Amino acid sequence: MTIAWRLPDYDAHEVLHFVHDEASGLKAIIAIHSTHLGPSAGGCRFWHYDHPEDAITDALRLSRGMSYKNAMAGLPLGGGKSVILADEALTKPPELLAAFGRAVDRLGGHYVTAEDVGMNVKDMVEVSRQTKFVAGLPAEDGVGGDPGPHTSLGVFLGIKAAVRHALGKDSVSGLHIALQGAGSVATGVALHAAAEGAKLSIADIDPEKAQKLADASDGKAVDPDDILSLEADVLSPCALGAILDEESIAALRVPVVAGGANNQLATPEDGAKLHQRGILYAPDYVINAGGIINVCTEYLGDGDQSLVRQRIEAIPDRLEQVWAESASSGRDPAAVADAMAQRLIGRG
Repeated sequence: MTIAWRLPDYDAHEVLHFVHDEASGLKAIIAIHSTHLGPSAGGCRFWHYDHPEDAITDALRLSRGMSYKNAMAGLPLGGGKSVILADEALTKPPELLAAFGRAVDRLGGHYVTAEDVGMNVKDMVEVSRQTKFVAGLPAEDGVGGDPGPHTSLGVFLGIKAAVRHALGKDSVSGLHIALQGAGSVATGVALHAAAEGAKLSIADIDPEKAQKLADASDGKAVDPDDILSLEADVLSPCALGAILDEESIAALRVPVVAGGANNQLATPEDGAKLHQRGILYAPDYVINAGGIINVCTEYLGDGDQSLVRQRIEAIPDRLEQVWAESASSGRDPAAVADAMAQRLIGRG
């Protein structure tokens, strides 16, 4: 297997754990990027990888993104992430979740887990039977539970900020948003945008999900192969990452890219390519911090739903800070945000 620290996405990660539990069949990776600001926190992704090396890359990239996300959101948390290597049938028995919970518990609080792609509140309850270092449990007083709606709200507010910055409009009413994905976060974004009068084009690898969301938001389902080249006011990537590369950026026909997916840029250089084309980019880990804000408030027990909302409503201000520094320095927003986050975690 490839030595992790030779991989391009290895970034002085503090710890990388490879977990194997033969009895349950669990194979997982827990990556801790930084604990400079507090215990590393980030969700668990349950996904089938064609190649194990892809899981390592995912864990490295996602954990670094969580360091940056938590720092930029002003949270007292470091960055971590876990991935469970699922079989092709995506089998997820309770024994496997229990084994994962024990693996998290052995880290003694250095890593706090929660939901990510392929995991839900029910799964977190199973994990919590083995460890207290878990969030995303059933909500109490509106804090906790599925982080997706909180992520969606932050992304929608970020889209409004981007539209105001790039297009001079205070509302998305009448604007065309090309939405990639029809999962939990994309659904929330679509419903918020539709309620304000936006026109939506929606694509997902599952056409039934895309059509269902299109029906719910008075939008239009389109082919996944067409969504990145659609002429629109905003492209909102809300599926998996690494979709913005040299080829796809050249085909974009939007003035704004603002969405909830993690690691949207295939490489750091792709942020500069967007900037060179005059496309305003909302750095993903800044705009999509709503979920981890809710998770942090739940885990630390330091506030109620009103505080969660207050923290999420600060996301547009942070984006404006990034764009302002980008304008004054000439650097692209992704590079600016990275530099800000690195300073906050003591690596700048």
